[in-house]
Amino acid sequence: MKSKTILKISFLVVILAIVVTMVGMFVFTGKNKEEKLKIGFVMSGSVDEQGWNGLHYQGIKEACDELDVELIIKDNIAENSGQCQDAISELAKKDVDIIILSSYGYAAEVYDLVKEYPDITFYSESFDYYGDNLNCYFARVYQARYLSGIIAGMQSESDTIGYVAAMSNSEVNRGINAFTLGVKRVNPDAKVVVAWSNSWDDAEEEKRLAQALIEDYNVDVLAYHQNQPNVVEVAEANGIYSIGYHEMPENVSEKYLTTVEFHWTYVYKELVLDYKRGKSDIVNSYWFGLDKDAVGLSELASVISNDVATEVEAAKQEIINGKRVFSGVIYDTDGALRCDEGESISDDILMTNMDWFVEGVEFYEE
Repeated sequence: MKSKTILKISFLVVILAIVVTMVGMFVFTGKNKEEKLKIGFVMSGSVDEQGWNGLHYQGIKEACDELDVELIIKDNIAENSGQCQDAISELAKKDVDIIILSSYGYAAEVYDLVKEYPDITFYSESFDYYGDNLNCYFARVYQARYLSGIIAGMQSESDTIGYVAAMSNSEVNRGINAFTLGVKRVNPDAKVVVAWSNSWDDAEEEKRLAQALIEDYNVDVLAYHQNQPNVVEVAEANGIYSIGYHEMPENVSEKYLTTVEFHWTYVYKELVLDYKRGKSDIVNSYWFGLDKDAVGLSELASVISNDVATEVEAAKQEIINGKRVFSGVIYDTDGALRCDEGESISDDILMTNMDWFVEGVEFYEE
């Protein structure tokens, strides 16, 4: 009887040893260990260029480094070229968990393709497209545009401000409108003349349009919405004020008033953290603003007076405290009332239906 008991105990010990060994192998082979998150990042320019693409790269790299996430870059992927589809296929073969499409036009051309990768979560910068595994993200840069419009309106002596814009879509249009609302807040007699380049990157055309705005409309402040600071070069050469976008160019004069900035590190950290929290399946769109320091203005030039700086700071605090840029009485260029006293324009309209312009916007004609 005793020998049977010993036999049973020995058998249990052997079984226990086998189980312990298997568990140990499971742990040490890493199968029970959370695998490192892997992100694919698609961008239209190069990682080392100035402006839009360079800042995006810096932001995603800093976020991934801080959160210990593996980053795979696909750069110089032109919009509407078929290259984005190829980039996605290549990233999928590398078993990425997330693919971030960091240029506005990507979502439209790959909208159907992303459905073929249900196990990958996609993020794009176009609010026009989203789905089960496709979320939207951006920063409320129009808030910073509004602040820069206040500066432009107070600095202008001709009451005519030039704005070279890439193309008409909700993103670009709401920036023009917010900028003009800022101008009109402090200078009701001023107007903003918009010239379209029809491209994010066309140095020759951007410079030509900037020069034409100076010569044909007597603008004394220039702003722009493109990837590179070509418009600033023209402003500097003509000795007029300019307002930048993305980051401050090198070797500019005091006529360069400020830069409308994105702070992409914060944005990308929030996307990654939400993915880890499991929220990526329930949040369709992310839109961070001044209250989260996702956007802002660079240091103001010394030529900007204390009165101007005070007005900008007051407007900034209003927005942080909940005031909406697109609120109160707003008429469009056709004289139609778009927003009334006590009302505000919804995010849905700002995101996808900003196909009109506020009173005070005019357009350059050849």
